[in-house]
Amino acid sequence: MKVAVLAPVAWRTPPRHYGPWEQIASNITEGIIKMGAEVTLFATGDSITAGKLDAICETGYEEDRTQDAKVLECLHISNLMEKAGQFDIIHNNFDFLPLTYSGLIKTPLLTTIHGFSSSKIIPVYKKYNSRGHYVSISNADRSPELDYLATVYNGLDTRDFQFYEQPHDYLLYFGRIHPDKGTAEAIDIAKKSKRKLLIAGIVQDTNYFKEKIEPLFCADVEYIGHAGPDKRRELLGRAYALLHPISFDEPFGLSVAEAMLCGTPVIAFNRGSMPELIKNAQTGFLVNTVDEAAEAVGWLRQISRADCYNWANSQFSSDKMVKDYWELYNRVLD
Repeated sequence: MKVAVLAPVAWRTPPRHYGPWEQIASNITEGIIKMGAEVTLFATGDSITAGKLDAICETGYEEDRTQDAKVLECLHISNLMEKAGQFDIIHNNFDFLPLTYSGLIKTPLLTTIHGFSSSKIIPVYKKYNSRGHYVSISNADRSPELDYLATVYNGLDTRDFQFYEQPHDYLLYFGRIHPDKGTAEAIDIAKKSKRKLLIAGIVQDTNYFKEKIEPLFCADVEYIGHAGPDKRRELLGRAYALLHPISFDEPFGLSVAEAMLCGTPVIAFNRGSMPELIKNAQTGFLVNTVDEAAEAVGWLRQISRADCYNWANSQFSSDKMVKDYWELYNRVLD
């Protein structure tokens, strides 16, 4: 089977630090290669893969801001589509734009919908409903206006994580610094529960960071910047719990699965996909307010860290994700 995997070109695939879509595209690529397929990864030129790499730019537009994002995206997508006849199937991890080529090529296009940036993009998906093969990353993130082939949860390479039986006493916020992700709420939760909070992640909203977050830094609220793979593993594994007080309906939440793969329970606001990722009172707690979250910190001692690890390992491993996609490839081709 000859497979083309289309990754975004914002960051390297796999990313150096931030880049969830790129990370999943990488995990799919490397896993499908192990299944015996001949895979070409369409990504930035500095990307890393055991397969063939095809690139129109050396670095991503988020890592080299002198580049125009739309220009790179157009060149990148068209580069693959002009070679579509070389492949049995194309796995699109690049949102809705590649769909606009699907009526012009014969190669089946399977699209993983990594979330909807806005309801305004749904008409594009609707236009290609009968031609496309759509996969959701959670049941919560499905649009009632679209047809889906399946739900496949994002999968992580479990070898990148380590089970930590004995945590330290700090709480952790791990994610981009943005109001949607609830950085300020995490600080409130930590203060109300009288726990130290470590904050790790890229600053995506500079004004929010400077006005709402930075003034609250103190001995018990520490910002440590973005964390690479080794630092991420230790931060997540040593945390008493991950705080995930999101203010939007998050399609998945990689850091939630990552934390549990280290044995760390998660306290999250009960929105979006969180009920699918977290087994309430077994691998963490689903709450609705800052006060409820602070109260839940006191219940964490009843959570088995082994249960967190076993649940995440059974549901959110790259091996499971790749097996699910492999079955879908064969179903589409049959």
